[in-house]
Order: sequence, then C-alpha cells, then structure tokens
Amino acid sequence: MIPRCSYIYILLLFFISASSVYAASFTASVDRTQLNAGESFELVLESDDTAQFLTPDLTPLQSHFTLLSSKQVNRFTDPQPPVTQWILTLLPKQTGFVVIPPISLGELNSAPINLTIREAKDAGLPTLEPVYIDSQLQHESVYVQAQLLLTLRVYHAVPLFADGNLTPLLIDNARVEQLGKPHAFEQHINGVRHGVIEFNYAIFPQQSGDFTIPSQTFSASFAGSGSNTTAPFASQAGQRITVKSAQIPLQVKPIPDIYPKDAVWLPAQQLDLKQQWTPSLDTILTTGSAATRLLTLTAQGLPSSQLPSLAPNPTHNYKTYIDQPLLSHKFSENGLFSSRSERHALVFHQSGQQKIAAVKLPWWNTITDQLEYAQLDALNLSITAQSDAPRAAPLTNDTSPLYYNRALLHPQQLLFWQLLSLCFMLLSVFALALWWRARHQPAVIAPVSHNAPSARSLQEDLKRACLANDPHSTRQALDAWARQHTETLADMAARDTNLSTALEQLNSALYSESTVPWQGKDLWQAILQLSFAQSSQTDDNEQLPPLYPP
Repeated sequence: MIPRCSYIYILLLFFISASSVYAASFTASVDRTQLNAGESFELVLESDDTAQFLTPDLTPLQSHFTLLSSKQVNRFTDPQPPVTQWILTLLPKQTGFVVIPPISLGELNSAPINLTIREAKDAGLPTLEPVYIDSQLQHESVYVQAQLLLTLRVYHAVPLFADGNLTPLLIDNARVEQLGKPHAFEQHINGVRHGVIEFNYAIFPQQSGDFTIPSQTFSASFAGSGSNTTAPFASQAGQRITVKSAQIPLQVKPIPDIYPKDAVWLPAQQLDLKQQWTPSLDTILTTGSAATRLLTLTAQGLPSSQLPSLAPNPTHNYKTYIDQPLLSHKFSENGLFSSRSERHALVFHQSGQQKIAAVKLPWWNTITDQLEYAQLDALNLSITAQSDAPRAAPLTNDTSPLYYNRALLHPQQLLFWQLLSLCFMLLSVFALALWWRARHQPAVIAPVSHNAPSARSLQEDLKRACLANDPHSTRQALDAWARQHTETLADMAARDTNLSTALEQLNSALYSESTVPWQGKDLWQAILQLSFAQSSQTDDNEQLPPLYPP
C-alpha cells in the first residue's frame, strides 16, 4: 500500500506542473521563396497544439493563390511533442513581389512570408516532348573558386513512377555541392500541366580556363498514359524512359591583378566579420586575468574550408591562446552559407594601455565585381595592475550564498521559490508526524470471524467422516482441516509414512475402480499421530500474543 504522504507529494507535483503555462506554437514555411510564373510550391503549416481539434483559416490565401491540393499529417517523434502539419500546394496568381499573409489557427497566427515570382522566360523549350531536361546556369563566366549555381529541371507531361534517377554531377577540377534535396512541383506550359523535379548545385571551379558542364542523364519508369500531354506517347506502362541534358560551356576567370598578392583569395557574394568580448570591455581588466575574444567570419557563396584563420600576430604585451575553430555551413536556394568562429583568450602581463591590432580581411565581391574589406578597428585597452585593482567593499552580515542569490533573482521569482520551499518543509514535517504516530501504535491484530469454523470443529468433522468410512466426505473435511495449517498435505505426507499410505488408500478409493470398501480408521490414526494435531485439541482457542507487546 502506498503511504498517505506519497499521495500528497504526487498532488503537489501535479499542481506545480499544471501551474506552468504551455505556450503552443504555429509556424509557416515554404520549400522555396523564388519561382517562375506558373510554378507551384508547398506551404507547410505546423502546430504543436494537438489538444484542440482546429484547422487553419485559409481565407487570406484566396486572393493571391490557387489551392491545388492539401493534406494533413500527424507526426509523433519521441521524445519530441507530437505536431500536426498541413501541407498545401499553391499556385501564384500574379508575378512580382508576393506576400503570404499570416494564417490563423484559433488564437495563434503564423508569420508572413515573402515570395518572388519571376516572369516566365520563353526559352524555346521542347514542350512537345513528354519528358525533357532544362539546364540553367547562373552566369556564363565566374571567378576561380567562386560559387556558380546550376539548376536542372526535369519536366514530364506524362505520369512517372517514383524511381527517377539522375546521374551524379562530376566535373574535373571543380568542387560540386548539391543544395539540399530535389524539389517537386507543377508548372502549366501552353495549357498543359507538367510535373517538375528540380535539382540545384553549387559549383566551385578550382582553376581558371574553359570548362564544360557535362550532360546529365535522367531515367524513370513510365506509369501509364496521361491526359495532359499534347502528343501521342507509344511507351507502355513500366517502360524505362531516359533523357539527357545539354552540355554547357563555362569560362572561369583568374584572380584579378588588383587583389592583394599576400592575401587569401575570397570570392563571395557577402562576407561579414564580427567580434564579441567576454567579459565586456566596460569591465576593469587586470594583469594576469584573461579576456576572451570571439571572432566570427560569415560568408555567402564560399565553403567553410576556404575561410582563412583569424589568429593575430604574436606580441610581447600579452599572450594569446587559441581554441579549435568551429566551422559550419548550410544550404539554401541562394547557394552555400558558411561560417568560421575562433575563440582567443588574451592574458595581459603588463599594466597600462595595451593596443589590440586591427583586423583587415580583403575579399572580392562577385556581385559588384570589386575589391572590398571586412575589418575590425584597433582597440586600446586599459589594463590595471592586480595590486592596484579596487577591492570589493566588505560585506555585512549578509555574506551567505543566499545573499548573492537575492541580488541575482527577481523578487517575484524569489518569493515563488521561498513559498515552494515552505510547502516542501511543511509536507516533510507532516509526513514525519504520521510516521512517528504509526511507529508508536501496536500492531493491528486481524480480527477472528466468529462465523468461521475453529480448528477443533474441523478436526471433529474429519474424525466423523473417517470413522463413517465415507471417502467423499473425508476428502472435503480433510481439505478444510488442512487449510487451517501452514503445512500442505503433501508436506505432512512427506514427513510421515503412515499418513502418506493412508492418503494413497483414500485416493485409490476415490479415483480407482476398486470395489473394496474403504476404511478410514488408518487415516484418522495417522492424523492423530501428527504433533500439531494433538496439541490443537487443547490449545485451539488460544491466540498468539501481539507482535509488539505494550
């Protein structure tokens, strides 16, 4: 049985858990933010509030988008809370800058999302072909080691199985990164609905000169005749379809002459350099203490392995300890975003004004096609000798750790924890009182029912059945008599051979086809020979003393 105080603890924990407010979230995201006119995209609405059975209000989407399809998905990922997703396939009704307005789910609202819808270009695509590949290169020329985006789109006006495969993009003397997973959407071309599978790549040529983007091969299985194609298609369902893309020439330009000769070549679309000091520069720095400087270099259009080290030049005024750099990168439809973070610990040995040299990093802006610099200005730090540093004022009686906690905690937070500690203390005192009261009470004696037969009466019933030579009545009386003892009949027979023989005779009379009448005298004599059976005739009505005598 669970102690009563345990229920009190459980109830208290329940009320504490219920008092915390659960903040449900409702978010919106798209698979891409830039698309051409006539192309569809996916809008994913996600909520982790599964307690309410609500659906999003899609009315704000009707003015700018056409809803092609929608589905609801419930995801359960342990240990994360369950979430509900609404996946919508939308087709924009206009071009230009379009905003997905906030979508409401009950009292929750999603954030708006900006889209760029480009005008469809008439590139003379072979629209009469049921399956074809369109290759789009971001630029016809690019600097060495700079990022170049390649987009391959597989158009199919006939249904295909989900076994499509595109050969890997391999280019000599170039680094190729696939930008995420392929996107699947729909596009209407000349009144015909086409399915589109889009592959995005970032290419980084490693040497200058003329390059050729090789053709790619796409193969998939035909799923059957479709009603969208404008030309007859003779393939049978399950037949393999193979198409190839065109080769694309590419010119890779060398490093410009105006770029500094002794600097690392950094061609990027954007490059930023930031710093953060711990402790802040407003605090007093003393000799022998360490100040940590975190330098973060972020770049758009460069891999993280190409970002240079930011370690400063050695100096005699302070010692620098450098941790291992932290490299990271992520992919998007605009290419590769990378960062490099370095943590420098500076220990000053001399007091006075100490100068931290400026950091000036040249890089080439591939958008404006000009040289730029990412830099941090020089710093002058005032270092105080450790013996001259102002000492902390002597503390009064409040020198306990609780004094510092009061200074760090908000008064409302401090009051909450004080009340919570008081509740736990009162519950502990109450539980201790209950235990002390139960400890000093005598053990509870199970009441004896006056209606239940005594051991003496059961033994008399067994005697009458045995002497009457009735095996069925004897069996019932024997079982009732044996239940009053701690030993079973099998244990009794194991330590007494006479009783074992008598029980075999009784079982033979009950369950065999013997016509010899059974005599119960031997069984009764064996029962009387048991030690506890003899003593029960005289001590039947005696009770055991209490377990804890007063």
